[in-house]
Amino acid sequence: MPDRKYDLTLAATHYEPYVSGFTQTARSIAEGMANRGWRVAVVTAQHDPELPLRDTVGGVDIYRSPVLMRAGRAFVAPRYPILAGQVARSSSVLHLNLPMPEAALLVPLARRVPVVSMLHSDPHLPAGWSGRAFARASDVASRAAIRRSAAVVASSHDQAHASRLWPVIRNRNFTPIAPPCLDRRGGEPRYRETGGLHVGFLGRIVADMGIGYLVRAFQRIVDPDARLLIAGNYHEVTGGDLTAVQSEIDRDSRVRILGELRGREVNDFYASVDVFALPAVASSFGTVLAEAMMSGIPSVTTNLPGNRYPVAATGFGRVVPPRDPQALERAISELAAVPRHWKEQKARAARARFSVAASLDAYEVLFSSLRGRTAARQHR
Repeated sequence: MPDRKYDLTLAATHYEPYVSGFTQTARSIAEGMANRGWRVAVVTAQHDPELPLRDTVGGVDIYRSPVLMRAGRAFVAPRYPILAGQVARSSSVLHLNLPMPEAALLVPLARRVPVVSMLHSDPHLPAGWSGRAFARASDVASRAAIRRSAAVVASSHDQAHASRLWPVIRNRNFTPIAPPCLDRRGGEPRYRETGGLHVGFLGRIVADMGIGYLVRAFQRIVDPDARLLIAGNYHEVTGGDLTAVQSEIDRDSRVRILGELRGREVNDFYASVDVFALPAVASSFGTVLAEAMMSGIPSVTTNLPGNRYPVAATGFGRVVPPRDPQALERAISELAAVPRHWKEQKARAARARFSVAASLDAYEVLFSSLRGRTAARQHR
């Protein structure tokens, strides 16, 4: 049972210390609202058995449900909906992070508590019958949750309109709110080796991120002083694997694998690169992309709904087709030559649009509008 009453419960099957844009967004919202005086709980899965079932971090009470097994990127935690429902019923608002296979069970267990559903992305799973079946089941659960939600959030209109769930989202109270992105300025260029062009990638090293296409694009740059810095965890994230591109990396001595970076190390990474690249083949919003631009780094990404939004909204970079190393290399080379004053101007615009404060302001308005309401008339 929950320890006390809460203003906000955030339900997310992944949470810190699991590393992804999803978990960074969840943590920034939870701790940000706690810093604004809200009593906040997070209900998540115990994805690491060493983590305590009950914890308090950053002013947020964390409840973890034991995990029996993994299925793709989801955790199978049978008691998760029950635990989340119990904590939600002691709260004024439930913030539900989708996709979540348990969502269809969880929302009814929250009873009359108003629900805000945040759609992070449509699930992108490996080809095959099991992947298709899981995606369909996830979509069914998300549709059921959205129909019972008082409000629905996505990172942008671009992402929401392209989602498989848009037909049901469009009939709800929909609000686009960009995820809270951290100001990473002030780092030291500790990863910089030469005076040549330094291209950077930071994120989960999984197939969805298109690392192989970035390596091939970089190999088209002939400068021996150029460097490609690849940072991110590939040991402890679902689907993490460098094997597919390791042979290509090994053929180019200019490529550096930095591993997982945290805290000030991330600031130092951004201070070390000239151009940031997010060559994703499946992504909805790149928090790392927005943070690179906020740090003054022009960025290139792929033309995917939602994923392209940070660059398209600010003009601070280039958008290229997915899986196109030639276009990626051309964009990187163009961005390496842009003037300093242009980068400074665009960085200010990125900070104004994607800052933690701007995102939390929008969330606080939305959450506050629902406090004191009940969910009795939301479902139709």
